[in-house]
Amino acid sequence: MFRKWLILAGLLMAISLVVIGCETVDTSALENEISERDAKIAELEAMVMDLEATGEMPAEMAGSRLQTVQDRGKLICASRNDVPGYGYLDDAGNNVGFDIDLCRAVAAAVLGDANAFEIRLITAAERGPTIQSGEVDLLVRTVTWTTSRDAQWGNYTQTMFYDGQGFMVQKDLGISSSLELKDATVCVTQGTTTELNLQDFSNQNDLNINALTFEDTDAVVAAYQSQQCDAFTNDRSQLAAISSAFEDRDAHVILPETISEEPLGPVVPHGDEQWFDIVKTVMAILIYSEAYSVTSDAVPTESTGDTKVDRLFGLEGSFGQETLGLSQTVAQDVIGSVGNYGEIYDRNLGPGGINLPREGGRNALWADAACSDCPKGGQIYSAPLR
Repeated sequence: MFRKWLILAGLLMAISLVVIGCETVDTSALENEISERDAKIAELEAMVMDLEATGEMPAEMAGSRLQTVQDRGKLICASRNDVPGYGYLDDAGNNVGFDIDLCRAVAAAVLGDANAFEIRLITAAERGPTIQSGEVDLLVRTVTWTTSRDAQWGNYTQTMFYDGQGFMVQKDLGISSSLELKDATVCVTQGTTTELNLQDFSNQNDLNINALTFEDTDAVVAAYQSQQCDAFTNDRSQLAAISSAFEDRDAHVILPETISEEPLGPVVPHGDEQWFDIVKTVMAILIYSEAYSVTSDAVPTESTGDTKVDRLFGLEGSFGQETLGLSQTVAQDVIGSVGNYGEIYDRNLGPGGINLPREGGRNALWADAACSDCPKGGQIYSAPLR
């Protein structure tokens, strides 16, 4: 339908150019041309209004993404339900996980309801086309920030997890290093940075690795478990998450090498700076709430006497809520509904989830540095909320 709108717009432009190009016509002829043009413009405007009314017009053409989401009454996130810790189905059949909680946080911020969201399940290969089309409001599906994706797919808002690619093998192969994978067959998800990194790693180390690709993660895991390949490669956190569900986890080992940088975070469609800024701000609210030691069970609703805490929770001053179109107390809604960054991490990726260590690692808060003037903490931080 977007294509139809562009055709209509192009036709309108062509009509206008025809009129402008008529430099030597008489007055009556020009008046007729203008009358016909005005009639066509009215017809095209009516058609565009019909597109808006049926909801078939892209959100970025019909108005702001924030207004579209609020009019719709729900946030649409592209994500997954096949990887423990990130996006998976719990015992009650609910889609939960670290990525899902980031969607919930945005829903709480813009709709006042953390449950007012829909998860659009997509494969890894569908991530780019889905966010490029503008059919979803947010892409949060263990998606690595790269320069080409930033330029072609959408705007990356904030790195919320720092990962790196690794390899998993069956312990009985006796392999202790990725550099021993000479002539090996390695299972990998198609259309991902993982596939590209695997090829680079093989070329750089003259390993002649054969990549066995599949469109979705479930197929990759099934192939690995049925020993169609010698190794399985993915982000190290996902290897840990997926293998946590194996019947005999101890029969598999994650090799020690990390062969890439994989900064993960939410992506929004190009074309709406307000929406881009809103999602960045929501991620910052999660991070700074943990830095200020404010948890979901103790969200302040009255002045605490701590200026930075009171500003964050809308009790004193502002960090730009009104400009973004958000409630002054948006942080109260977000943290009260989903918790701070640490709470989200702990229940999904930490002790309450797949138990990935955080302390002393890259996904610890920068605010946990051992001193005030040196960056010895983790890498989780955001633009200051002020």
